[in-house]
Amino acid sequence: MMNILAHNRLAWNEEVRKGNIWTIPVKKDEIEAAERGEYQIVLTPYKPVPKDWLGDVPGKNIMCLASGGGQQGPILAAAGAHVTVFDNSDEQLKKDEQVSKEYDLQITTLQGNMQDLSCFADETFDLIVHPVSNCFIDAILPVWKESYRVLKLGGEMLSGFTNPIIYMIDWDKAEETRHCELRHAIPYSDIVSLSPEKKQKYIQERIPFEFGHTLTDQIQGQIRAGFAIVGFYEDKGNEMLDRYSDIFIATRAMKMPQ
Repeated sequence: MMNILAHNRLAWNEEVRKGNIWTIPVKKDEIEAAERGEYQIVLTPYKPVPKDWLGDVPGKNIMCLASGGGQQGPILAAAGAHVTVFDNSDEQLKKDEQVSKEYDLQITTLQGNMQDLSCFADETFDLIVHPVSNCFIDAILPVWKESYRVLKLGGEMLSGFTNPIIYMIDWDKAEETRHCELRHAIPYSDIVSLSPEKKQKYIQERIPFEFGHTLTDQIQGQIRAGFAIVGFYEDKGNEMLDRYSDIFIATRAMKMPQ
């Protein structure tokens, strides 16, 4: 039985080495702007999170969930929040630590599995920021359940995730022909759908394994955990599909009493 968590930790450490765009920390001018109260973050590739989704950041206890890389965490800390960055990749967390040290920011970093937040007490955070990352775990319902538990009543969770249509495509063929054909059913799993040879390549070259979750698990899963969805938008992010449909989704969910 493959240890997906361990593999993807090594794979994302490798992505840091390669310079993946989501491993490059924010720049000095972004930190300085945030300190002046001019800040924005993303949950998806391009569109900034609406300012009213973040509310008044100063003084808030914020967890950046599966959000290492020195991007969202430092911006929010520079804006005055008490930030905890929780991520599976130790090399991603080092990026937040580097930015924190360079700009004298108060950021706590913890390594762990987004499906298990047992290191945090109930009702610890005012806000959870969870950019696109749950495509790297095989089950997302525990993420919503745990996030609900550690949020204060009335607290919010801002999440980004992929529309599962992206996982239906035969991308090997699409790269050759520049045409998209549907091949895979949803929910999708690299572990199930990749050939043994390609899985071995992923292991040897430390390529992250991905999973395409149903929109039922992504959206109804939040509602079932106790959240009310109070905001929603879509974003682009795939060259071949963007002309047909936005393929990334962001939700704003509020913790309601059960």
